Amino acid sequence: MNQFIHLTSLNHSCIIKVDRVPEIVHWGARIAQIDADLLLSTERPISQARLDVDIPLSLCPELGSGHFNAPGIEGHRNGNDWAPVFHTTQVEANDHQAVFTLQDDIAKLELTIEVLLDNDTDVLQKRMTVRNLGTQPYTLSKLSSTLTLPHHANELMTFHGRWCQEFQSQRQPLVHGGFMQENRRGRTSHENFPGLFVGSKGFSEQQGNVWGFHLGWSGNHQLRADVKSDGRRFVQAGELLLAGEVQLAEDATYQTPWLYGVYSNQGLNGISDRFHSFVRQSILRFPTQKPRPVHLNTWEGIYFDHNPDYIMKMASEAADMGVERFIIDDGWFIGRDHERAALGDWYLDEKKYPNGLEPVIDHVNQLGMEFGLWVEPEMVSQDSNLFRAHPDWVLGLSGYQQPSGRWQYVLDLQNPECFQYLFDRLDDLLTRYNICYLKWDMNRELVQPGHQGKAAVRGQTQALYRLLDALTHAHPTVEIESCSSGGGRIDFEILKRTHRFWASDCNDALERQTIQRGMSYFFPPEVMGAHIGPGECHSTNRRHSINMRGVTALGGHMGVELDPVKETAEEKQAFAHYIKLHKQHRHLLHSGRTFRIDSANQDQYIYGVAGRNEENQEEVLITVCQLAMPEYALPSPLRISHLDANARYQLTIVEMPKTSFQLMKQAPKWLDKTLELNGDNLREVGITLPILDPESALIVHLKKI
Repeated sequence: MNQFIHLTSLNHSCIIKVDRVPEIVHWGARIAQIDADLLLSTERPISQARLDVDIPLSLCPELGSGHFNAPGIEGHRNGNDWAPVFHTTQVEANDHQAVFTLQDDIAKLELTIEVLLDNDTDVLQKRMTVRNLGTQPYTLSKLSSTLTLPHHANELMTFHGRWCQEFQSQRQPLVHGGFMQENRRGRTSHENFPGLFVGSKGFSEQQGNVWGFHLGWSGNHQLRADVKSDGRRFVQAGELLLAGEVQLAEDATYQTPWLYGVYSNQGLNGISDRFHSFVRQSILRFPTQKPRPVHLNTWEGIYFDHNPDYIMKMASEAADMGVERFIIDDGWFIGRDHERAALGDWYLDEKKYPNGLEPVIDHVNQLGMEFGLWVEPEMVSQDSNLFRAHPDWVLGLSGYQQPSGRWQYVLDLQNPECFQYLFDRLDDLLTRYNICYLKWDMNRELVQPGHQGKAAVRGQTQALYRLLDALTHAHPTVEIESCSSGGGRIDFEILKRTHRFWASDCNDALERQTIQRGMSYFFPPEVMGAHIGPGECHSTNRRHSINMRGVTALGGHMGVELDPVKETAEEKQAFAHYIKLHKQHRHLLHSGRTFRIDSANQDQYIYGVAGRNEENQEEVLITVCQLAMPEYALPSPLRISHLDANARYQLTIVEMPKTSFQLMKQAPKWLDKTLELNGDNLREVGITLPILDPESALIVHLKKI
């Protein structure tokens, strides 16, 4: 066949050579045209003491053709057909999409590979489908998407974490060998977010060639980056299948999750900018186009102690602070007085709410706020009416004693009766009450995830998607938050069905700065739930000023997580201040281009957003967060490269920690003034910052004039 397929977008090219199998020869900056001699110029030598033919690093590497690292496909047919070798039989392509059909007549398998390059955002998408052409069942063990990288991609950035500490990044060289991450927790997980970056050595927020990857899948996954002994390198990602999880009958198919990739020659900022644009254009679907409402969630305020009169007082205080959506968290349904009982019994507790939920909702609505409710539909408590009636609805393996997690078990969503019960209960709640928002929680991993004795993480994940799809179809105006003990289920695929993530159960502002930074590489601010918590964080017992808490929450989808009735007038006034500040810049925050600035000081994190406000004026909002004790007595100048060098800007401080003034005998005289500076002044010289206390932050606002 021997031809090139050239996919293009506004800024990038993906050139795929098609011979026996398709392989990428270039994915990066846009190429104007393919020269006639490119075929010859990309021909590889064959070294001594190797196989006697060239082995392509294809879009689905094959063990059977001599790829010794990680094959893209693994499986067998009763012990046979375990090393398929495919041949391309058909290619359909246009400027932005290619579909390759490959076949192995001996193993009786057909492989379809889809590659899309989004024109507007430069995001590359890839998925594969395998079909069993034989009459005997085929056991599929693995089908993962592979994307190749150039030799100068030699540094790897990955993510690790745990509950209350998600999206922690780490780096390592990618020179020999490789990296592999496996997640068997049955959800996207706190520990192993399915995303990574590979780039030129030392790539930073603003500089370097970088390739970013994310697997859009909410179940088990495997993610790896490998360097072959000949120097070629690749990233591979796919669903991690448990033993016997996929058995393909004659003519049956298996389709991989989408693998999303993007290239940037402007460091990590170029990656996040493109991912954010893609999410906004192709993934996220808000029910209505309106400003993202400021939340108050009752959890850290009252936990399980529900009193309707008191909750209405909380709502009144919340409205006075500027809250726009009031959410009752866990504890509203029958028997839910503590964490060990009642999950699954999704009926209002009439002992706690003798007059029903309507008076509370009416009160919330009369105050001008929307009403939201917490649910955890996938779970069941052993001490519940549902479990007593249907113990067989638990996802598990017969004969084993499955360990509980947070004193609860997982329901088998593939059980049709269980699925229908959950849909009916949620549908009834959303029909009966004026609920605009569901906080959908999922608070444990899957252990022994069996359906009718067989491994069932894939089936459980797909059933969850179907349940969410059915509910959103029945109630298209309801927003849903994906929460899973905080950030345990955050990915592009679940976001197609939801509208917000709870980034972490940790509300500690210092920890949140790191968590939200990691999340910001993939997801735009308007889906990142970020709340102001009480002065003493419930998950760390650390105390932070309202400045640090308010500024940290301001940059996401803002809310508050506390009991406003118990807060002092001074504290409530401070909450109102940050809510007002958030609303003032909300349009910019939730539509602009997010960026981060390389700082000379590791103890400082500088980030911002640039775009247009509601009056269509160009604006920039920059946050300087002093994470720890400054390394030097004086801060380094803030140079802002994201500006038009030839334009003129007004610059003001819109937030400054008052306690930091005590650190200076004399503060910079411009702090209480409006400056006018040219873009080249701000880019090359910058502005001198005040000295900041550890764990405090300031915000600079610029407007183009």
